[in-house]
Amino acid sequence: MRNLRLALMQILALSLLLGGMLSGCDKQEAATSPKANAVIRQLAPDDARVYFVTPADGATVTSPVRLEFGADGMTIVAAGTEQAFSGHHHLLIDVELPSSDLPIPKDANHIHFGDGSFSTEISLEPGPHTLQLLLGDHRHIPHDPPVLSNRISITVE
Repeated sequence: MRNLRLALMQILALSLLLGGMLSGCDKQEAATSPKANAVIRQLAPDDARVYFVTPADGATVTSPVRLEFGADGMTIVAAGTEQAFSGHHHLLIDVELPSSDLPIPKDANHIHFGDGSFSTEISLEPGPHTLQLLLGDHRHIPHDPPVLSNRISITVE
């Protein structure tokens, strides 16, 4: 009787252990799976682009700097507007591109144009600066593929 009880306890323990390990593996796999944590990015046509109308790359300017943006292949809309092949401009100043799986940061180096505008004036300190445009969807997340301008360099006098 003691041996039977011991055998049943071992089977129960093994079942619990294996069950826990298997369910833990499933949870672990789900938590680390790229699809489980992936942000769904809005699609953009391969030929979509954003660009600077002004200033030109290499320009010497004075502050405040007048900026004008253009877009081809995408409709520019206000933030929060969920519409296929649309988004709004984000200006990146003196920074690298942010992660394409997260909302674009909003700070002094990541300026959002959630109103759907195509132009602005910004104050910049004298010296060299880099500027780049990145289109964000209704949630401020870059598209797939990202719609971005060439990075331009300007000098503020």
